[in-house]
Amino acid sequence: MAVYPYKGKSPQIPSSVLIADYSTITGDVIIGENSSIWFNCSIRGDVAPTIIGEKVNIQDNSVLHQSPGNPLIIEDEVTVGHQVILHSCVIRKKALIGMGSIILDNAEIGEGAFIGAGSLVPQGKIIPPNTVAFGRPAKVIREVNEKDRAEMIRISREYVEKGQYYQAMQKNK
Repeated sequence: MAVYPYKGKSPQIPSSVLIADYSTITGDVIIGENSSIWFNCSIRGDVAPTIIGEKVNIQDNSVLHQSPGNPLIIEDEVTVGHQVILHSCVIRKKALIGMGSIILDNAEIGEGAFIGAGSLVPQGKIIPPNTVAFGRPAKVIREVNEKDRAEMIRISREYVEKGQYYQAMQKNK
């Protein structure tokens, strides 16, 4: 892992956060307790702030960045799948962003929403809470059901547990 300051701003990362090998975090980045940043992620806070809540998992090969004056905000208990690009958007708590998705400037993903794998949420698009959206561009296809919600909770919980496991391994090296 590499953590760099940028123009007087340094990432704020609690000791409970897993930063997996080959990830890079720069500048004005704040990460909440018990979150996990997985292998090969890039989180840059060199244009505007990136704020990541508690118990968030940012999975392998994801890229987080911003446009000038437009922060990236990820609330608590969010799952960000493998190879996701998040750019100056807002992801509300307990949402899931499927692998390979792209969420662009000023888009907002509602609380508990589920973005299907490979989706593109264009600039300014608002995905309502507790809905499933999919496609390029993403369109709401239905409400989140109990099976979806259970899967989202399972993934979030397991990533907190995995993060703690890998954290312990790193400390024992």
